[in-house]
Parts: sequence; C-alpha cells; structure tokens
Amino acid sequence: MNFIARIGAAVRGQLINMGIGARLFWRLLTLLGPALKRPRLIGDQIHFLGNYSLAIIGVSGLFVGFVLGLQGYYILQRYGSAEALGMMVALSLLRELGPVVTALLFAGRAGTALTAEIGLMKAGEQLSAMEMMAVDPVKRILAPRFWAGLITMPVLAAVFSAVGVLGGWLVGVVMIGVDSGAFWGQMQQGVDWWTDLGNGVLKSFVFGLAVTFVALLEGYAASPTPEGVSRATTRTVVVASLAVLGLDFLLTATMFSI
Repeated sequence: MNFIARIGAAVRGQLINMGIGARLFWRLLTLLGPALKRPRLIGDQIHFLGNYSLAIIGVSGLFVGFVLGLQGYYILQRYGSAEALGMMVALSLLRELGPVVTALLFAGRAGTALTAEIGLMKAGEQLSAMEMMAVDPVKRILAPRFWAGLITMPVLAAVFSAVGVLGGWLVGVVMIGVDSGAFWGQMQQGVDWWTDLGNGVLKSFVFGLAVTFVALLEGYAASPTPEGVSRATTRTVVVASLAVLGLDFLLTATMFSI
C-alpha cells in the first residue's frame, strides 16, 4: 500500500506541476500587451540573451558548415553530383541543423542564465519583496524575458544558417574546388521560400518559445536555496533539450510530410 501511495503522490505532484506550468504559460501569453508598452525591458533582455550568445552561435555555425561541406562533397562525389553541394548544405541547415543546434546551444547558454537569474532572485527574496510592494514579478521580470527569448531565437538561427552556408562555401568552393556558379545556382533552384525557409523560421519560433518557457518555469519554481537553483539549472538543460528534439520530430512530420 505504501508503494501505491507513493505512486499516487508522484502522479498527483506531476499533475500539480503541469497545472502550475499551464497557468504560468497562459499568463505570459496574456502579458504581451503590457510587455510591449515597456520596450526597453524587452530590448535589454534581447541584448542579454542574443548578444552574449552570438559568439558561440557564429563559431558553431561556421564549423558545422565546414563539416557539411566536407561530408557532403565526399558523399555527392560518389554519384557525380558534387555541384549540388550548395543545395545540400542550405537545405540541411535551413530545415534541421540551423533551428535544432541553435536551440540546443541557446538552452545551454541563455536558458541556464535565465534559470539561475530567476532562481537567485527568488533565493534572495527579491521576488517576494516585489510582491510586498504590489509589483507583479511575472509581469515585471518573467514576461519581458519570455518575449525577448521568442524574438532572439529566430535571429540566432538565421545567423547560424547564414554562417553555416558560408562555411560550406569556403570548404566546397575555396578549398576543394567546386564550381562557384554551380554551388550558388543549385542552392537558389533547390531552396523554396516557404517549404524550406518558412518552415525553418517557424521551427525557430517554436523552439525559442519552448526553451525560454522551460528556463523561466524552472527558475520560478526552484527551491530558494543554492542546491535548488543548481538543480533547476540542470533540469533546464535536460528538459529544454528533450523538448526541442521532440518538437523537432513533430514539426518535421507535420511540415514535410503533407
């Protein structure tokens, strides 16, 4: 009976956590209007999330482009299609690698920073002090960070994809010797604005929403102790990464199979 009771308590606790998360998510969505009335708060958070993540996104995109250029050339050369290297690099980045890798890096860099920041504010009783002064911490602290993450993620994914294409061009055209006209021409012919670019942007928005919300929820629900904040930071990376990979499968199955 004790075992069954523990299972029931665990299930009930998970349902309570899901309810708390759903309520917080709905509140963040409804606070779009008040957040836009104070654009400076959103702008500061865009700078915090985007500017400090730009270096790792750019460097990672460049090396991913290098690897795609090398691997793609060796594979396509077997079938006499080395001129299609540009199309392969662009489609790989726009459809999958750009949004997914950017979201994983965003979760590890910006997501953990958000969780630690909110968790430390809770541990230092700053959120409680704001409530005592009749200031809503969700409206003042969480909402600007939520919408800033939603805006920042697609921009970082675009930077990642652009730098990755440049890396593929450097390896394929400059180093290996693929024809430059064929590289860019095949890319222009094979990439569709909506099917490829539009779906990649949509993925970036969804991933940004998921990663930012998970980071804020974990920080807001963390125990106000150093150990609680550290556990919340670890959970942010794990949960956000799994959410990105799961959503990637669902979005890919929906977008490219219809």
